[in-house]
Amino acid sequence: MTSTRDDARESDFPAKLASPARRALAGAGFTRLEQLSRVSEADLQRLHGMGPRAIGQLREALAARGLAFAEEER
Repeated sequence: MTSTRDDARESDFPAKLASPARRALAGAGFTRLEQLSRVSEADLQRLHGMGPRAIGQLREALAARGLAFAEEER
């Protein structure tokens, strides 16, 4: 079993992303920031442990790489 610290080193999520958000992402199978460009913000908000602050941090990290969350399907 890997520790939360090991998980943090293996991912490229923002360093200050809270542990509950990291666990939510890991539990959903996300390990890299670029993977989040294939999922909508609304879908991520549904994950237990993913709050508005975490979403904002992820949005900023994606934007810094020229990426964004996927568009909502209508």
